[in-house]
Amino acid sequence: MVNMAIFVSGGGTNCENIIKYFAGSDLARTALVVSNKASAGAVAKAERLGVPVKIVTKSALDDPDVILPVLRDYSVDFIVLAGFLLVIPGFLIDEYDHRMINLHPALLPKFGGIGMYGHHVHEAVKEAGETETGMTVHWVTREVDGGGIIAQFRTPLSPDDTPDDIAALEHELEMEHFPRVIENLLAERMI
Repeated sequence: MVNMAIFVSGGGTNCENIIKYFAGSDLARTALVVSNKASAGAVAKAERLGVPVKIVTKSALDDPDVILPVLRDYSVDFIVLAGFLLVIPGFLIDEYDHRMINLHPALLPKFGGIGMYGHHVHEAVKEAGETETGMTVHWVTREVDGGGIIAQFRTPLSPDDTPDDIAALEHELEMEHFPRVIENLLAERMI
């Protein structure tokens, strides 16, 4: 059984979706939700679903003597970043090398890097006149949004789509595909 931690900063729709998807699974379970914001919607969702939550400040995240013991206390084997807005420190990336993935709301390598998250990404996609967008699941490395791509899913765009429309279309892909990508990745690693 793989013990996952989900790191999240926002509303937590992906977090909730992943927790529910793996409820009762023999492969993996959500052992912990980590958020840098006590007010994040994900916190209430995780608590409602019975998953322990830890609020971790940026300074705590950046301190190996704080964050690593928290992850060890919950026997975390694998980390899923699902809308986590802090940059992961190098020591944590090294500790979870090829055991930490991120969901990015665009087709990397386009529209990635520092500052490219959430609505900023969808506005950039619109401004660039893209005819499609999508989601990317990738390994977390020291280069922000630069890790190897695990999976991508696409959706067409029309010239009339607003950034909000683009966000909604991309979010549908996340809800449909992200848990299954995690499941497939973990199943491959267990073979």
